[in-house]
Amino acid sequence: MSEYGSQSMTGALKRVLVRPPLPEDAAAWREYGWRSEPDPVAAASEHEAFCLLLEEAGAEVIVARHDAGNPDAIYAYDPVLVGAAGVVALRPGKEGRRREPDGVAAALRDVGLPVAHELAEPATVEGGDTVWLDERTLLAGRGYRTNGAGIDALEAAFPGVEVIRFDLPHYNGAAEVMHLMSFLSPLDVDLALVYPRLAPVRLLELLAERGIGTVEVSDEEFETMGPNVLALGPRRALALEGNDETRRRMERAGVDVVTYRGDEISRKGDGGPTCLTRPLLRA
Repeated sequence: MSEYGSQSMTGALKRVLVRPPLPEDAAAWREYGWRSEPDPVAAASEHEAFCLLLEEAGAEVIVARHDAGNPDAIYAYDPVLVGAAGVVALRPGKEGRRREPDGVAAALRDVGLPVAHELAEPATVEGGDTVWLDERTLLAGRGYRTNGAGIDALEAAFPGVEVIRFDLPHYNGAAEVMHLMSFLSPLDVDLALVYPRLAPVRLLELLAERGIGTVEVSDEEFETMGPNVLALGPRRALALEGNDETRRRMERAGVDVVTYRGDEISRKGDGGPTCLTRPLLRA
């Protein structure tokens, strides 16, 4: 079996990169737009418990410790993508995160993953604006963190892959992140979790055309990251605790849901379970 390749969002998670919260990170919480200051001890405890859930699900957890002093660096999903040819180093739209791709790429080289492509100025792409619908179809959200040049660069980085772009809503503006995955999380090849009020019509039509059913997130749980769940495998999901109605709706659709506590690592920085991980291998 290959040691890398994740052109899927719902295959069984076999290998994943995480970046734990570091003591130096907390001081910069205002600079990075966090809601409040994280408690370093509590954050470390939550992250350790989160990693244990990943291991219990059958994933090998790779730990990187790059970019100390950057609280956003715990959101390992955004700096890179990992395809069949290796790592694609992205270029985040948020300037404070521009060092992260190099740090993640270096950590992945150390565990045997080659860097296949690196994005350069003027392109910007954050991982949260990308969703693999299948191994040959990549959805990309055009918004304040991912620009048109970045999506063009994704087409070059993944030859033979259809990249379908969608305009993202303005919502609360450039200062507050709105990623494609803020309202869409695949749960299986034929099922996705969606907050339809913000989803582009063309996206909803595409899901229907591809025979992908949807589980709708309740209005009350959108702001608490109800739509942001990590598929551990087909119809197996890891979700932030507290979004009980959305959890019940997934379970009624046949999804096995495990929850984690993320008061420090998720709620304060607005990053759910997908954000906290960079899948390296799915089977």
